[in-house]
Amino acid sequence: MPRYMASVVRLALSLALCGVPALAQSPQPPDQRSAGSIGGKIVDPTGAAVAAARVRLSREDQSPDQEVLSGDDGQFSFASVAPGAFQLTITSAGFATQSSSGILAPSETYTVPQIALALASTATEVRVVPSRVEVAEDQIKIEEKQRVLGVVPNFYVTYDHNAVPLTSKQKFELAWKTTVDPVTFGVTGVVAGIQQAQNDFGGYGQGAQGYAKRYGASYADAVTGTLIGSAILPSLLKQDPRYFYKGTGSKRSRILYAIANSVICKGDNGHWQANYSSILGSLAAGGISNLYYPAKDREGAELTFENTLIGIGETAAVNLLQEFVIRKLTPNVPAHEPANP
Repeated sequence: MPRYMASVVRLALSLALCGVPALAQSPQPPDQRSAGSIGGKIVDPTGAAVAAARVRLSREDQSPDQEVLSGDDGQFSFASVAPGAFQLTITSAGFATQSSSGILAPSETYTVPQIALALASTATEVRVVPSRVEVAEDQIKIEEKQRVLGVVPNFYVTYDHNAVPLTSKQKFELAWKTTVDPVTFGVTGVVAGIQQAQNDFGGYGQGAQGYAKRYGASYADAVTGTLIGSAILPSLLKQDPRYFYKGTGSKRSRILYAIANSVICKGDNGHWQANYSSILGSLAAGGISNLYYPAKDREGAELTFENTLIGIGETAAVNLLQEFVIRKLTPNVPAHEPANP
């Protein structure tokens, strides 16, 4: 490129960067004696100047369009414009396109009324993401439909290994729905009947009164055990009272997982930890039962600890059934979602 051409290019770039309007050259410049000029100012809805707005000048006489950018003060101008009808089109990022038209008389300096740009209307996509509480609520609704053989409640198992933790309110709601479920009342009645037939807790006597006392004691055991071990302590210790179904891996790994879950549980922080809620809940329920069982049948501290160990073994057995049997006997069970790798 010749040296003088390089100088011309640099000068043009400097003028553009400084906000000096660049004039589009017409192949046939108008008669300078009749040419006029067009200018004006562009502002936003608040009246502030809009810099770098693109202003296009169009003519009805098929003359080439001309473009300039507004300066920092919002001002723009076109010089050496042939007289006649014209139209201005103003565009700027974030604003709606604006138009203005007029007729330029010979040798006239035409000032366009101040042009106020309106903000562009943009369609914003709003994605509503449910909160953790809402997700947990949906998971509970699914768990409340889980019934073995379509009858026996199986609320305390989740087939989503990444299920979100429950709030304290949700833990109490799940415990309450378990204790007032019709099946819970029915099973309690059967247990009380067997106890009466075997004359367990003889201090209660026989007959309707003895059955009622056995029924009340059995139901109290279920309520205190569920509330303390599955609601109160899990809320205080921030632990999840549910069994997280594994469903994958070798049979040996699933057996060990089920047995281990009798003494460990998932915390609300997602980490595995000792299941203090279940263990302490069994001890507390055993201690409370001394308030309503006959004096001669009340468990001492040693027997309470023994029963807690037995309870841990029973939990391990139930977990094994959960892992290998119960899911097959539960209709409409949700798809199993394994843990993230």
